[in-house]
Parts: sequence; structure tokens; C-alpha cells
Amino acid sequence: MTTNESAVGEADWRRATELIRAADTPALACHVSPDADALGSMLGLGLALARTGKKVVASFGDRVFAVPRLLRFVPGQHLLVEPSAYPAEPDLMITFDASTMERLGLLAPHAGKAGELLVIDHHVSNTRFGTVHLVDPGAASTTMVVEELINRLGLTIDREVATCLYAGLVTDTGSFRHSITSPAAHAMAGRLLATGLRPEEIARDLWDRSPFAYLRVLGTALGRAALEPDAVGGLGLVWTYVTRADRAAEDLPYDEVEGMIDVVRRVDEAEVAIVLKEDDEGGWNVSTRSKGAVDVARACAALGGGGHPRAAGFSSALSVADTMAALRLLLAPEGSRS
Repeated sequence: MTTNESAVGEADWRRATELIRAADTPALACHVSPDADALGSMLGLGLALARTGKKVVASFGDRVFAVPRLLRFVPGQHLLVEPSAYPAEPDLMITFDASTMERLGLLAPHAGKAGELLVIDHHVSNTRFGTVHLVDPGAASTTMVVEELINRLGLTIDREVATCLYAGLVTDTGSFRHSITSPAAHAMAGRLLATGLRPEEIARDLWDRSPFAYLRVLGTALGRAALEPDAVGGLGLVWTYVTRADRAAEDLPYDEVEGMIDVVRRVDEAEVAIVLKEDDEGGWNVSTRSKGAVDVARACAALGGGGHPRAAGFSSALSVADTMAALRLLLAPEGSRS
């Protein structure tokens, strides 16, 4: 039994549980470049379902299919298959932490052909692209929605499932520092801790480990950081970028630079922080953060992405200069745009 008051209607909960109980081979998918909430919510439910005898398959639609090093501690990865092995027309497909179908990457066409498409998410920007939706913008993480679903299915949350769910909860709340942290989030953490998981080990894997090469690439990125005090209507903008050449010089994988935004966002003089990261194929993945006065999710959604008002992102095929120009315009107060 949970204490979270979900914004999801009872009819949606009933339909979701009916579909899952009837499915012998549920196909699970989270968004590309999965973070702890995406991977943890997918594998948490996947493990719980697999232990009932269901043939679960799980994946994410990246062209280079690899779990980020920081998330290799998350249980249930034996359920993962590459996108090429994913069912082309699944009877039931369940998506996690993806606010749009496009965020599924290579698996978006599979979602379009699914018999039933259950969307599980907590982003206010979710476009409701499925046939059934468990979308709760008031939940601190998608794993909070999944915990409720597991309980409604009458399944067990053991230590491995709890580790998956806790990873998503603790990251999306910023170790319970972000404003979305609620009494329900703390209560859920208590329930998960009661299974015997080790929060200190999870914290070390998530935040307290990096190769030496990361420090060198971070130094390069910080060396080119720019502060624009007059941007965002005078609230200030700080930004930088990391090229694939930067990473190649130190033999640093792309997923190792995901956390750079958490360094850049600390600048006192800027309301908004941005880090552009070039992937191995030459595209740019853009992370944005706000201290609360600016809704960065709205700007990112206009550029094909999404997220939360204080933390959002998108992908760009434009140059760094053109991407930043588009963002500056969208982040400026409406009356000052031209």
C-alpha cells in the first residue's frame, strides 16, 4: 500500500492492470540515453513481471546500444535486448519516462504498431501518445508511478526491484533536494530502504565515481564556459559545450559527461544553465537547468524535447552557435523577443 495520491484516474489504473495481467510477453521501452529514472522504472517493473513467469523484453532505442557505466549496478539488465531484437508489433508495449514517441528513438515505429501502448511517465510535457496513460506530473519520479502499479498488480518489491526504483527516485529528486520532493517521495524511500538495499552504495555509483579523464574533459568545458548576465531577461545564463573531439582526446565515453550540467548550474549569477554535448555521431544533446524563475521545459519542448520546468533537454542537429541562438530567443521574456 502506498501513500502517494496519484493524479491518474481509477479507470486508467484498472485498464493498465488488466492489460498487463493479460499479456504473456510485455515489451518494455524507455527513452533514449536512459537516465536512472528511465532505466530503473523499466527494469523495476520488468523484474517484478518476470518473476510471475511472463516473458519480458526490455530495450531503449539508441543506435549505440549500451547502458551508461554509472547505471551498470541497476538490477535486471538480463532482460535487455538490442533494438534490432525488439518485437516489431508487440501486443502490449509499455514505455517509461518518455514524454513523446520521438523520445523512443529507434523503437518509435514499434510503438506506432503496438496493439496497446501503455505510457508511464511523470513529465508535465507528456503528449499522451499511447492508448492508456499512467502519467502523474505530481510524482517526483516515474519510479513512483511504477511502485504504485506494482502494488496494484499485487506483486512483490524485493531488494532488486527496490534498487531499481530507488535509483530513479533519488536521482530525479536530486537526493531529495529538488522542489518536487514530497512527503510521498520520502515515504516511498522508507519503504524501499526497508527491503535492505544499500543507499550508500547506490549514491557512490551514481555520484561519487568518475575516471580521471572526466576531470580533464570537465576542465576543458569549464575553460570555455560563458556567462551572459543580460540573457533571460536579465536573470542570467551560463553555458558551455563538450565536443566529441574533447572526449576522444581523453578516450572518454559520451555517457561520462552527463553530469556536467550539475557543475555548471551552481553559478550564482545565472538563473539558467546549459550544457551542449556532442555525441559520437555529431549530434548535440542539450541539458538545461533553471533555479525556478524560468520554465526551461517550455523552451525545450519548442525545440523537440521536453522535461520539467527546472530540468529539461532536447537534441539538435544545428551548430552550437545556432542552437544557442534558438535557445536564447525562447528563454527571453515574450515581450522582448524579435
